[in-house]
Amino acid sequence: MTTTDQPLGAGSAPTADWVDPAEMLRDPYPTYRRLHEAGPVVWVPALNRYMCTSYTGCRDLEADQETFTADNRTALTGRALGGTPMLRKDDPQHAVERAPINRSMRPKTIRESWVPVFERNARLSLEALMDVGPQEAELNRDFAGPVAALNLADMLGLRDVSPADLTRWSHSMIAGMANFADDASVWGRLETAQREMTELLDELIPYYRQHPDPSMTSAWANSGIPVDAVHTNVKLTIAGGLNEPQHMVSTMVWALSDHPEQRELVLAEPGRWADAFDEGVRLVSPIGAFTRETTRPTTLEGVDLPAGATVSVTVAAGNHDPAVFDRPDEFDLRRPRVSHLGFGSGVHMCAGHWAARIAIGEIAVPMLYRELPGLRMDTRRPVTWYGWVFRGLTDAPVTWEAA
Repeated sequence: MTTTDQPLGAGSAPTADWVDPAEMLRDPYPTYRRLHEAGPVVWVPALNRYMCTSYTGCRDLEADQETFTADNRTALTGRALGGTPMLRKDDPQHAVERAPINRSMRPKTIRESWVPVFERNARLSLEALMDVGPQEAELNRDFAGPVAALNLADMLGLRDVSPADLTRWSHSMIAGMANFADDASVWGRLETAQREMTELLDELIPYYRQHPDPSMTSAWANSGIPVDAVHTNVKLTIAGGLNEPQHMVSTMVWALSDHPEQRELVLAEPGRWADAFDEGVRLVSPIGAFTRETTRPTTLEGVDLPAGATVSVTVAAGNHDPAVFDRPDEFDLRRPRVSHLGFGSGVHMCAGHWAARIAIGEIAVPMLYRELPGLRMDTRRPVTWYGWVFRGLTDAPVTWEAA
């Protein structure tokens, strides 16, 4: 239920009663610019929560689990995933459930175990994109979605799951997490996806206990954590592990198309692909916001907050904080290096951030540019964006010079 009043006990936060959630779905960045002017922490009646939009505030929130708990009662994550995942737990419980996959997510292990898989999947997806051709290709449908799904299915050990089913499951859970409008059709699609994933995991968990392998599902299945925690954390990984890599493919191509001088720079200096990936994450954060709840009265960025307040850690806005990033709305590979917030920070920093950097920033997108001369967004067809909690291109038509 939305209210125009701040929670009892708070009083120092500016109120932004002009925020329009529908407009934020179309493009949240004009809203973020106004919120930056209003203050680092603002009460937003339309969302019934505080929004922290400053870079330092977002980092401070993530650094203090005792005051800002991940176990937020108003979040839709639990319903969307069918349980409480590690992302919604604080240490030590969070650490216990994350520990089984930490080793497999280290850069050295990824390079040794998964790079050949990433290269194979990128090549398969590239061939499918080329078969569609430069007149009809849509980057999400024909390359970004399939390569992200193939990589994720392999890393999770989801045997015989098609990219289409994995994508449908992920989208159903992402929609559920953002279903603040309580749309019954969203819950219906989510229920179907939950049933299918549960049936699959009921088969895979016993299998991996008998036949362990390097996959994340195997690691969780053999870790000693409860079976329901294995289910929930695999589902969490399906939701988050597909969304961000897919959107980063199309975001990078869009950004390089929109900034041809930056495209020429990275093509001339391939060592800058890592910069292109991180600058793309900063510019258009695929995971733009998540919530925390105060466990006690506190002060954040000079704003008094009561116990039990819901706070949006709006990392997409933090990544555009003009106090930290000069010309924050521009895509600039020569930008002074400052760690972006696109993968979160602190103990809850995305476990798969190195996998995404390597699979997408080092392998998939550079392969596109090597194999498709003149790759760019196709201006003859509409390019559309959607979302602010999760944001990405929904229509990403591309073209290139035919051989």
